[in-house]
Amino acid sequence: MTAVSPDAPRIWTAARGPVLIGVIILFAAIVITLLRGAGEGGALDPRSFRPEGSHAVARLLEQNGVRVELTDNASAVDGATLFVTQPNLIDPQRLADLSRRASATVLLAPAPGTSRLEPETRQPGCPLADRAGPATMGGFTYEGEQSCYDSTLVRTGTVTTIGYGGIFTNRDIDEEGNAALALSLLGQHERLVWYVPSAADRSQQKSFTDLIPDGWKYGALQLGVAAVLIALWRARRLGRVVPEPLPVVVRAAETVEGRARLYRRSHAAPHAASVLRQATRDRLAPLLGVPHGDDPSEEIARRTSRPVTSVRALLYDKEPVDDRGLVALAHSLDALENEVRKA
Repeated sequence: MTAVSPDAPRIWTAARGPVLIGVIILFAAIVITLLRGAGEGGALDPRSFRPEGSHAVARLLEQNGVRVELTDNASAVDGATLFVTQPNLIDPQRLADLSRRASATVLLAPAPGTSRLEPETRQPGCPLADRAGPATMGGFTYEGEQSCYDSTLVRTGTVTTIGYGGIFTNRDIDEEGNAALALSLLGQHERLVWYVPSAADRSQQKSFTDLIPDGWKYGALQLGVAAVLIALWRARRLGRVVPEPLPVVVRAAETVEGRARLYRRSHAAPHAASVLRQATRDRLAPLLGVPHGDDPSEEIARRTSRPVTSVRALLYDKEPVDDRGLVALAHSLDALENEVRKA
């Protein structure tokens, strides 16, 4: 049995379906990302009117005389309130330096907290938030000098840590005392720096894989499993070739023609040439009395009066040949074998 590897057209035919699906998925992801990036902002963005955005609280702050400055580079925070929406993406030393320079700092859900609570209406339980009253609070809990809302809001010095950002969103701003609490936290001074960490801040703390959403990682894992399954399904064979007895007798001519077609389809003229040379050597060796595997060139040259170098080149030359050269080689080997038999 002869194993034939799939050629390029076959590989493309088998792979174009999965490749096309992958290209479509990638194109759709790029389009969605661009559309989102060109939109009105994402979660806790003071420009966003979406339910998870924060335009409402930014508008309330401006109506109360607070200037809101959205930035991804909080270099000028002196004398202002600093609101950090993603403190986990900032280098701790840089965050500490910004907090020292700001008049007041509000950190949203930095990790790790001591525990986690479900968001629900909670009582303030501290003088710090008595004027705001009940509010929708939850998320991480922390330890601090002043603790409110079951420790989901704490203050130590000028740094306030809050475990849940729902009170700053358009969706929840009008619930309970959320608006009053948001204004009291972010409106402590006439200027508010709303800090969205930049790519430079993120690269200091996060690797590329850390920045990929979990959903994308799960999707990539599924695509990988699917690719492996497709490869196993499309595999021509697994393991070594196992010869099997033919169910019917096949004429030698048909076998030769079939193998020749396989060689031609796979463009294996050099391999076919080496097979022809080996077959000629194997047939002539017993006629000349040369042990199998030895070079019969000298004995052939002696009997046919051909130069030894010419005979050896004909039987052992490894120069690549094309289809036309293969035909010429077959004729030359036949002529050499006929001369040896006549001699």
